[in-house]
Amino acid sequence: MAYRAPLNDIRFILDHVVPLVPIAATGRFAEATPDLAEAILTEAAKLCDTVMAPLRRAGDQTPARLENGVVRSTPGFAEAFRQIADGGWIGVSAPAEYGGMGLPQMLNMAIHDMMSGANLALELNPLLTQGQIEALDHHASDAIKALYLPKLISGEWSGTMNLTEPQAGSDVGALRTKAEPNGDGTHAVTGQKIFISWGDCDMTGNVCHLVLARLPGARPGTKGISLFLVPKFVPDENGRPGRRNGVNVVSLEHKLGLHGSPTCVMEYDRATGWLVGEEHEGMAAMFTMMNNARLGVGVQGVGVAEAACQAAVDYAAGRNQMGAIIDHPDVRRMLATMRAEVFAARAIALACAAASDMATATGEPDWRARAAFLTPIAKAWGTDVGCDVASMAMQVHGGMGYIEETGVAQFWRDVRVTAIYEGTNGIQAMDLVGRKMMDGGEAAFRLLEEIEAGAEAARASLPDLAGAVWSAAETLREATEATATRAVADRYAGAVPYLRAFARVLGAHFHLRAALAEGGRGTRTALARIHVERLLPQYAASLAEAKEGAAGLAALSPEALAS
Repeated sequence: MAYRAPLNDIRFILDHVVPLVPIAATGRFAEATPDLAEAILTEAAKLCDTVMAPLRRAGDQTPARLENGVVRSTPGFAEAFRQIADGGWIGVSAPAEYGGMGLPQMLNMAIHDMMSGANLALELNPLLTQGQIEALDHHASDAIKALYLPKLISGEWSGTMNLTEPQAGSDVGALRTKAEPNGDGTHAVTGQKIFISWGDCDMTGNVCHLVLARLPGARPGTKGISLFLVPKFVPDENGRPGRRNGVNVVSLEHKLGLHGSPTCVMEYDRATGWLVGEEHEGMAAMFTMMNNARLGVGVQGVGVAEAACQAAVDYAAGRNQMGAIIDHPDVRRMLATMRAEVFAARAIALACAAASDMATATGEPDWRARAAFLTPIAKAWGTDVGCDVASMAMQVHGGMGYIEETGVAQFWRDVRVTAIYEGTNGIQAMDLVGRKMMDGGEAAFRLLEEIEAGAEAARASLPDLAGAVWSAAETLREATEATATRAVADRYAGAVPYLRAFARVLGAHFHLRAALAEGGRGTRTALARIHVERLLPQYAASLAEAKEGAAGLAALSPEALAS
């Protein structure tokens, strides 16, 4: 079950569906030429296929462990991470002035797609570091940036994010970690954080934590939270790891999957930390990292879905039960569905990355709004697809899918958490219909106009597919108008199905583009028909559910639900 980086699919999307060319045409990303993009993606694919993928099972079977207060990584991970770092892959989208390549997020996310499919547990480390790089670049002082960014970009040091506490999960404002001024520009950070991915490791010389904490006298809730950079080792006068800071790993969580990625319970005991951004503005700074990570997590779902799909196709082609099972109609149905879902989710994620790049390059508010609107869709839908496709891959394997020796169950166990961390998919949906519709739905309407225009352009050559996509977009427009004006409780009650409906229509839009690009004949068109004719109709059921609102849910009391 050898993993193969999906270069052809990524190339096709970047060339024809969500083009890289307009991004490269901007002054900001002029270096992202087709030749450079091809070279980078090809080299990244080699790394994924030959270095990362062979260690995926090792991460599952020989998990990271806590030994005398130090996390010991899976054998082989440190060497693989060094190749990731030495290849410059952590710095693909990082600022060039600190040693990064300064390339578009679109290329970076395409690389993470491949890395996630190869080895999700290992990929998570550089993804988190990249998020910290972005947060520091936007919010940290010049002194912090000068010291930390080159080391994070080079992979000499790694980065984490620390939000969650035992009593403060989605309700971040309930956190109790405190930071007291030391009188020398630093702060003493004290508290406990849980669910910290790669909270410690033996692969880098220092682990740098971004920690949310509350200053003395701070307001309750999220408006009283500040952000601090707290390294495992306090840098000395030469910028090298110095004295051990008051940062300790108390324990590692025992998890369903992602065994190669240590999930740490962290204890901060008057640990020296530096303020990042303004006092009491920690959530704004942390959201810079979180938004980066949310798109990355959506891509993780896509990457694992790709790997699971490959495993299922390989197994089905070689398994004979009354002939090769790949020829059985129901197995073919599952495989076709998996492939169609992966393409759509990948295109949505790359479209989100493209919007972010255009916002960076142009500063135009419409691009920023599009990137913000697409982020919860890319995260939630990408990870839902990851979970669903991994489950179908197990089903294709039959009983052997439930047996660990095939390795296919690992895909589902590893990817399942992606629908939970970086904000559950329910939180993403509420963000979509709440914060992201504070503009009255304008960002949504602009997207829908684009989808309808694309369908109109396709009517002459693909009338049946184009008509279905146009009709779905128009119905979604009406639902969006209604959603934007509903009471908050009703909006939230229908948030998840509304997000799913939007993702279905977006996916159909990108499949239609793919079919047009190959002239309406060929594999891409056949796959588009699978999506538009078999999967797109699900949007109507989702909108029907979204329309129902909160009243019916509230009618069931907690006692009734428990009986």
